Amino acid sequence: MITNLLSQLEWRYAVKKFDASKKIDTSTVNQVLEAVRLAASSYGLQPFQILHVKDSELRAKLKEASWNQTQITDASELFVFCPYAEFKEEHIDKYVELIMKTRGVTRDVIEGFEKMMKGSLLNLPQDALAQWSAKQAYIAVGHLLVAAAVAKVDACPMEGFDPAKYSEILNLAERNLQAAVVVTLGYRSKEDHLQYASKVRKSREDLYEVV
Repeated sequence: MITNLLSQLEWRYAVKKFDASKKIDTSTVNQVLEAVRLAASSYGLQPFQILHVKDSELRAKLKEASWNQTQITDASELFVFCPYAEFKEEHIDKYVELIMKTRGVTRDVIEGFEKMMKGSLLNLPQDALAQWSAKQAYIAVGHLLVAAAVAKVDACPMEGFDPAKYSEILNLAERNLQAAVVVTLGYRSKEDHLQYASKVRKSREDLYEVV
């Protein structure tokens, strides 16, 4: 099983040019998104939201805010990973209620866990919480890239955009969100010559160190 995964990870790369005529079927998109939903997250809190941008006019505006990179409009799917701009106590309260509902327990059963989360997080400055939230979003991005490779779907994670313009276009401030990273999904164009290049990564000796 791991051999197949390694082969799929070798196959994937950050696509620079998508085939705009090819769309991902709904079932595959939903399976990839389920893998993202199940991604690891500190405490399980998932302090972010993911916007699935389908509106073509919005995507055209986002392309302009992404230095006119064609992936934004040519890819089949566009996802914007948005950590909370301000992490609040209510986010923990909502999560606690979800635990109670999902596991069928009362609040007193998880009171210690709730106090631990609030004590650890709510005493941090907002800039530290923003960095922490962004890191959680990036973990989910990793799951998306791996799931897409398994599904033989191409992807491109992108940080090349203007966060302020994204916020304006998508009304992120009103939602207490900020754009951290974008991922486009679709199928590579034959014109994207990077697909024929060998993958360049550090050797195991250079990457890993036993201490």
